[in-house]
Amino acid sequence: MSVGFQQIPADIRVPLFYAEMDNSNANSASSALRRLIVGQVNDLSTADEIGKLVLVSSLAQAKTIGGQGSMLAAMYDTWRQNDLVGEIWCLPVKASAGAAAAGKVTITNAATETGLINLYVAGVRVQATVASGAAAAVAAAALATKINAAADLPVTAAAAAGVVTLTSKWLGDSGNDIGLSLNRLGKSNGEFTPAGLTVVVAPMSGGAGTPDATAALAALGDAPFEFICVPWADTTTLDAWKIAMGDASGRWSWAKQLYGHVYSALRGTLGTLVAAGQPRNDQHMTIFGFEAGVPQPFWRVAAAGAARQAVFLSADASRPTQTGVLVGIDPAPEGARFTLTEFNSLLQYGIATLFFEGGYVRIQRAITTYQKNAYGQADDSYLDSETMHQSAYIVRRLKGIITSKYGRHKLASDGTQFGDGQPIVTPNVIRGELISEYGNMERDGHVENSALFAQYLIVERDSKSPTRINVLYPPDYVNGLRIFALLNQFRLQYTAEAA
Repeated sequence: MSVGFQQIPADIRVPLFYAEMDNSNANSASSALRRLIVGQVNDLSTADEIGKLVLVSSLAQAKTIGGQGSMLAAMYDTWRQNDLVGEIWCLPVKASAGAAAAGKVTITNAATETGLINLYVAGVRVQATVASGAAAAVAAAALATKINAAADLPVTAAAAAGVVTLTSKWLGDSGNDIGLSLNRLGKSNGEFTPAGLTVVVAPMSGGAGTPDATAALAALGDAPFEFICVPWADTTTLDAWKIAMGDASGRWSWAKQLYGHVYSALRGTLGTLVAAGQPRNDQHMTIFGFEAGVPQPFWRVAAAGAARQAVFLSADASRPTQTGVLVGIDPAPEGARFTLTEFNSLLQYGIATLFFEGGYVRIQRAITTYQKNAYGQADDSYLDSETMHQSAYIVRRLKGIITSKYGRHKLASDGTQFGDGQPIVTPNVIRGELISEYGNMERDGHVENSALFAQYLIVERDSKSPTRINVLYPPDYVNGLRIFALLNQFRLQYTAEAA
């Protein structure tokens, strides 16, 4: 009997008709590219989900877990603005030690006209009405009341003797990144301090500590995620995730095959960002660097960047993500944005870049922090994060085919004479399968040079283990169009001879 049944026994004698199902050649599904937000909850949150993976389906649920104004809720909100339908999981974490950041708004004198105090907290405007003749203490109390009424802000406020003290809702140095500014849009847009009042803002400071990355990774386990947003960019956190994502024993290892990529964000000057990126060397991490004048905190920038990557790469794993819009993120003021030279420097030192054009902050180039090989020599093989997602896509696609079609096949050497329909595979059969699928991927726009691929592909039976097939798989990835260089060799008039 040449047909290879899996269920119907060869010795069945009871008449008449029997059928079994075989889906080995019907699989056309692709893996779900799940999203993960690792975000901090408010100190007052007591949700049962803290420290556990949870599928979050709405902003209301994120607020219930993290608390209103929490980092977690803000990241979910920003992510959803950029990624409407992706499957978002959250890993809520809570700091067990550290200090909460605090800032102050000091108001002196009395108002001589009725007006508004326009205070921006983490990029969100809070307006407090001040009546003509109001004393500083009255104005401060009005501002504190408005801040506390805006429950989705990341701070609480208390007023005393004309001073409004704002305190982060959670412990950690992340609170220092909650921006405070007055009249950000300026007088031309109707924002100015009422006459008579003097308002001075002291930025948020004093926050210390970060949540335990080890505990977060333990909770993550081996759950698969393709787009992982971890907003903190301190050395301890990044080192922990570098090990967790690593090729040797981490999520990219042969034993786990979980893959995925981590996205973070960091505010700073050119010097501080270069100093942060230069010592890093991790192909599984992308850090979006952005200017000091961007009003939103780094966790919102990280969530927006990761979400935009998720949307684009879920649609096409091989297409560059440059120009992708980051909804909900405002640019730094004119004159305080990175220049072309500064962007190029950041990209030389492992920092991904964002730029402002056409009314939106956009991805310029989402590179990884990988810069050197094991011998300290410059290496651009893992320069772009898209290459990592492209690699994961191709490996998953091959894995799906091999496991679906040949999951229970017998292995024989090339040239073996077996009947049609037998569940037997040979190296040449596998080779043909890989070449065929490579052609499919070339048509889909993920790879190129099929002829050379077939020439360099090696499929052989292991000489020591008769049950093992070894494959050298040499794909030529399609590259993104990154640079268009044009030499405009103009003439004022073509000569008659040229014509």
